[in-house]
Parts: sequence; C-alpha cells; structure tokens
Amino acid sequence: MGRDFSHIARRCERAVVTAYRELREQGADDLSAFGACTALYRIHHPEASVNEARRLVAEWIDHHVVRASDGPTPGCECPPGGTH
Repeated sequence: MGRDFSHIARRCERAVVTAYRELREQGADDLSAFGACTALYRIHHPEASVNEARRLVAEWIDHHVVRASDGPTPGCECPPGGTH
C-alpha cells in the first residue's frame, strides 16, 4: 500500500486515499479506516450526504488502493487542486 498518490488531481480525493492508506498501515481495520475517510470527505464537502460520501470514498479506495489504478475516477465536482 505504499504507493505515491500525488498524481490524484482532486485534493479531497488525495486526502481520502492517503488517509485510508496510512490508517491501514497503522493497523486500523478496513471498516474503521473507511469510516474515518468518509468523515474526512464530509469535512471537505459538508454539503454531501453520508450516502454520497460513502459511495465516493468506496469508489476511490477501490480504484486507487484495491485495483492500484492510476487513471481518473468519477468523483465530486470540486476543481482539481482547488480549495473547498
């Protein structure tokens, strides 16, 4: 899981993926790491519903961590590298 995720354009997506990876490396179980990352996403996007946050976090973790893909992902509408 020690991959570099700096290529991820959205700051919130990068934050979520990095947090998930680091929590898992520190021994957090999958569900705890997922819950923490969902909360992190909602900090970046307080307008998002819990279900929307869970869906995006799950997609990003699957894409970047499980599949180790580098390509773009579907996601929120925030600007790449922008602020929230």
